[in-house]
Amino acid sequence: MIEFLTPLALVVACAVAFGAGLVKGLVGFAMPMIMISGLSSVMAPELALAGLILPTLMTNGVQALRQGWRAAWGSIRRFRIFLVVGAVMLLLSAQLVRIMPSHVMLLAIGVPITLFAISQLLGYALVLRQASQRVEIAIGALAGFVGGFSGVWGPPTVAYLTALNTGKHEQMRVQGVIYGLGAVMLFIAHIGSGVIRAETLPLSVMMVLPALIGMWIGGRLQDRIDQAGFRRATLVVLLLAGANLIRRAVMG
Repeated sequence: MIEFLTPLALVVACAVAFGAGLVKGLVGFAMPMIMISGLSSVMAPELALAGLILPTLMTNGVQALRQGWRAAWGSIRRFRIFLVVGAVMLLLSAQLVRIMPSHVMLLAIGVPITLFAISQLLGYALVLRQASQRVEIAIGALAGFVGGFSGVWGPPTVAYLTALNTGKHEQMRVQGVIYGLGAVMLFIAHIGSGVIRAETLPLSVMMVLPALIGMWIGGRLQDRIDQAGFRRATLVVLLLAGANLIRRAVMG
């Protein structure tokens, strides 16, 4: 299917992958949101979905293992309750896709995430001094529920990590682990669905390199900013993500 794309469309696709990788390298999330929006402007939505799968998988692997597998394992152990509860709720809520209007769930997560980001940016900080088991279960359940239903689990995850004032390196690792596991499942699911096939795989492969280059540059930029700067950058992207969810709910 890639041969049916014009040279201009391929250039735009590579630029979108680079930009998505840059943002991901800086704050750790928002790659699928950026890629599906950007790629859909120059190609069919199904092809855009195929295009983002491999770069999402590869960049999350790199992100999770940037400080080595021991550090990644340590983050998994620290947030194991969040991960397990989120995975269970994701599997359960996936069954609701056919019976619950998508705009209801998009609004349900988009509005509080947007308000959270705005309040934090204005200085009304919601800070969790430590992660109680009840809070971790509740947020993990919310993230998993929303993720299984709408495919969007990044914003509640980032809001939780931000409220904990998680160090930027650990926050990046945890996001890489969570989104990486999700990307593996996405890849497997769409081999079965036919989205990933011989005609679409070349586009997804082509998107990997510009995404990784963008992510490397974004990572270098992140190394230059302190924890406060990282937190502000995360909140700005989180605000945009929340606003995008509201836009999708209202406009379809």
